[in-house]
Amino acid sequence: MDTIKVGLLGLGTVGTGVAKVLKNNQDSITKKVGKPVELAKVLVNNTKKQRSITLPDGVITDKPEDVLDNPEISIIVEVMGGIEPAKDYIIRALDNDKHVVTANKDLIAIHGKELFEAAQNKNSDLFFEASVAGGIPIIRPLKECLAGNRLEQVMGIINGTTNYILTKMTQEGSDFSEVLKEAQDLGYAEADPTADIEGYDAARKIAILASVAFGTRVTFSDVYVEGITKITAEDIQYARDLGYVIKLLGIANSINGHVEVRVHPAFIPKHHPLAAVNDVFNAIFIKGDAIGEAMFFGRGAGEMPTASAVVGDIVAAARDIVYGVTGRISCTCFEEKPIIKIGEIQSEYYLRLKVADKPGVLASIAGVFGNHDVSIASVVQKSTGKNGKAEIVLITHKVNENSIRDALQIIGGMSIVDTISNVIRVEGGNK
Repeated sequence: MDTIKVGLLGLGTVGTGVAKVLKNNQDSITKKVGKPVELAKVLVNNTKKQRSITLPDGVITDKPEDVLDNPEISIIVEVMGGIEPAKDYIIRALDNDKHVVTANKDLIAIHGKELFEAAQNKNSDLFFEASVAGGIPIIRPLKECLAGNRLEQVMGIINGTTNYILTKMTQEGSDFSEVLKEAQDLGYAEADPTADIEGYDAARKIAILASVAFGTRVTFSDVYVEGITKITAEDIQYARDLGYVIKLLGIANSINGHVEVRVHPAFIPKHHPLAAVNDVFNAIFIKGDAIGEAMFFGRGAGEMPTASAVVGDIVAAARDIVYGVTGRISCTCFEEKPIIKIGEIQSEYYLRLKVADKPGVLASIAGVFGNHDVSIASVVQKSTGKNGKAEIVLITHKVNENSIRDALQIIGGMSIVDTISNVIRVEGGNK
């Protein structure tokens, strides 16, 4: 094989970036691989569409068989997105003894087991670096560079849209809806932003990271998810006053042979490395028994950052082909660790309540918490000056989630309590 030929499924934003990187860096890629790597075929829905990149005649096709069943093509790159037909195309490619690179977090987070089994049956490579955090190298470091560690935690800001929104709310004191509209106008948020602002995008990514880090199968349905729609300017200000910032975090912990995996807004101390990650940037913070703490930082999305990760996987697959070592890093989910339910986790909590502005209210609330083994670390009480109401903000010590929920169910029914305005977990250690 004088040239390693690549078939590309999809020529949208990421696919165009992949084609550009392969073309612009052709000479250096050839030297790194040892043989030329050529984009041979690109599958699209509409061959007549005007595109921002010009490809040689005959490269673009709307027939899947021209790519998936082409005996000259060794590597298939899937950047179509979605579940179907992407899943069928990947299985078909693997059945045809091809190696696969994908950026599809939905597929890996939901159908990873099936895909990896298909790859192992053919001793083929299945790489997915671009499925999490765009151009930030994290999958290969977890699988290879940190393979000697027993990893304890993976925690990160893995959705740029929500990080942009929370950054703007923090810096400008703006309301959520106002900043969301701005993010949509700038192209940082989709017209339907549900996957981002409700945490589903981050949940898919943390499922993938937890699977790789802890060697056990974690799927999207295993992840507890909360979005950022309930975060207000008041919460942002209280966080600042108390020495924290609010971020949407993907959190995965390995605890005594069990795994907890969740996505939700969290208070993190201002000194924590993740607290300084702003705008559309992503970062993943890890803890291991040998490495200690480390953080990976960069752009988590976009045409060229994501293309960087995809082409990195293409180079890795091409090298494996050249040296006859394909399939050497297969699925690393060799354990079966139970998932810890959200009610069983241990965390600190920020609680904001509107209550009657009269003596004895705080004592009554503290009594309920005490009866449920909830210890209060700090209290802020402010009179709102409206309708005889006051606002109480509490930070608890670390406590079982079920205990907090049981206590709040009772507190919410007390006549002295008007509203439980928000409950946000506190992560990342002490201030």
